[in-house]
Amino acid sequence: MKRIVNKLRSEDHSEKEMLKHEQDRKPMYSESWRVLRIQAEIVDGFENLRDLGPAVSVFGSARTKPDQIEYRTAEKLGRKLSEAGYAVITGGGPGIMEAVNKGAYRNGSPSVGLNIELPFEQHPNVYQDLNLENRYFFVRKLNFVKYSFAFVYFPGGFGTFDELFEVATLVQTNKIEPFPLILVGSHFWGPFLDWMKQHMGRSGYVDPTDPQHFRVVDTAEEALKLVKQAAAKAGIKVKRRPKLGSLR
Repeated sequence: MKRIVNKLRSEDHSEKEMLKHEQDRKPMYSESWRVLRIQAEIVDGFENLRDLGPAVSVFGSARTKPDQIEYRTAEKLGRKLSEAGYAVITGGGPGIMEAVNKGAYRNGSPSVGLNIELPFEQHPNVYQDLNLENRYFFVRKLNFVKYSFAFVYFPGGFGTFDELFEVATLVQTNKIEPFPLILVGSHFWGPFLDWMKQHMGRSGYVDPTDPQHFRVVDTAEEALKLVKQAAAKAGIKVKRRPKLGSLR
């Protein structure tokens, strides 16, 4: 099935095409083929990530440059996570994603990128043991959540906030375990949490305890400490293992 689905023309089976207004949609047979492609993309993720082991997903801006402190902190965190025995999963692109993958690459545990097809900005970085190509954001998000026990967020834009609130909503509604949501950079995330407490909390739009799901830190060491605490609480144990390439 995968060989057949891969032959489908991308311009006819993209996420944008799928979400078109009803009057612009393709015939039903085209929609049915799209379901098969989605299924194949989900299966591909399951097959390649099932033996990944304890993993941490890290998010952040694709526009962060190597000379910025956020990039250097992200690279350091990737290295420390990998050395501690945790696989790291990023969006596979440039910026923070590249920094984390770079730090983790060849440092003990798998460095994974879940790349997404976009018309701009996104291109796979070279510091990955495994790069999975996703066409659909919702499949990509499924893999982030399914295979991670902790989530780390560096400063970023719409995509970073989308991924933050996706997981926060799942935690809030008890759809997943209360995994830690670690925010790196108090200068960026501090005002955001203050606003959440003052406007969302006081207005009753969120429970007063909801902001407690977020933990703000400034260093890679602080983030790693919270990850280790989450692993201990969940009974997760790490062990040295072969690189991901030998598991595929």
